[in-house]
Amino acid sequence: MSESNAIANGLAGAGGGIIAQIITYPLQAVNTRQQTERTLLKKNKQSLVPQSSSSGIVTPSSSGFFLQIFQVIGNEGWGGLYSGLKPSLLGTAASQGIYYFFYQIFKNKAVAIAAARKVKGHGDGTVGMFGWLIVAAIAGSLNVLFTNPIWVLVTRMQTHTQAERKIMDEKKEALRKAASAYSLSGSTLENKLAELNSTKPRPFGTVHAANEVYNEAGIVGFWKGVIPALIMVCNPSIQFMIYESSLKHLRAKRSAKKQGDTTVTALEVFLVGALAKLGATVTTYPLQVVKSRLQAKQEIGGNNSLRYSGTFDAILKMIRYEGFRGFYKGMSTKIVQSVFAASVLFMIKEELVKAIMVLANKRRKVVLKYE
Repeated sequence: MSESNAIANGLAGAGGGIIAQIITYPLQAVNTRQQTERTLLKKNKQSLVPQSSSSGIVTPSSSGFFLQIFQVIGNEGWGGLYSGLKPSLLGTAASQGIYYFFYQIFKNKAVAIAAARKVKGHGDGTVGMFGWLIVAAIAGSLNVLFTNPIWVLVTRMQTHTQAERKIMDEKKEALRKAASAYSLSGSTLENKLAELNSTKPRPFGTVHAANEVYNEAGIVGFWKGVIPALIMVCNPSIQFMIYESSLKHLRAKRSAKKQGDTTVTALEVFLVGALAKLGATVTTYPLQVVKSRLQAKQEIGGNNSLRYSGTFDAILKMIRYEGFRGFYKGMSTKIVQSVFAASVLFMIKEELVKAIMVLANKRRKVVLKYE
């Protein structure tokens, strides 16, 4: 029974995750671009970035979310908001399925251990907050190790156009410098710039992203950002600690008022899921920014000061060149996206679990009837 419950939660988690991902994907795509945009502190700009405003090496990302949405649509069409959606859906299905499957398995074991301790006279038979934290951490760590390669590809695809634009702007800046140094005529410069502008972006699908990652760093490249991702396991741990504790408290109050009825409505699950995700997101957001920076293409205008060799190198350079504000770029977008996605996910997951278990029980009764 516990195994079928784990499978039901795995399937429901995958289904709910896919639906939530499709609904909120444009928010996620824009947020990833915000996270990977380098905006230097004023004291560092003169030494690292050419004075020409057309260099494009570092573009301020202070514009509002809606303006950025319109910019993406204007420059890339609606497809720009869904770049990397296919591997993202695969990653979401795998991630949610793996996470909820292992979460339910370890949750069942934790409940059994708590019940056994109560029989021996220890505890009240329920799993405490620390127990939920450990259960979520184990499930989250397994999830990260299995699915990190998929999220590397998603990040590359979401930020590909952004990276290509920076490279193109760097080439334009180099042309302007050459024109100034060798006294090229204005018409020659304009022709060369027009040639660059007419260059169509290269097609960049999942296979292209995989080849790019492999050519840069080999197989190891698919696990870029795994260290902050593993540390970020505390995100779902905090999320589920708040979620399970809140539901437990809600059901206890409901049981006392309605004489044993502990049913929780879909709206209540939605609100509890939103609260849980909000707390987890605000706490761990800096790690998400570092992870996105590591997984994105490191070609930032040829400037080594803005390239990262690893997690600690990224943290130190972000503090030095961008300040602590760099760790919170795009957080408002992320809060809206993640809270809404988590709320939809939890609501759909709970309803799917109920539906799957009802179908399983009906099937079991039919089987027993004819045995």
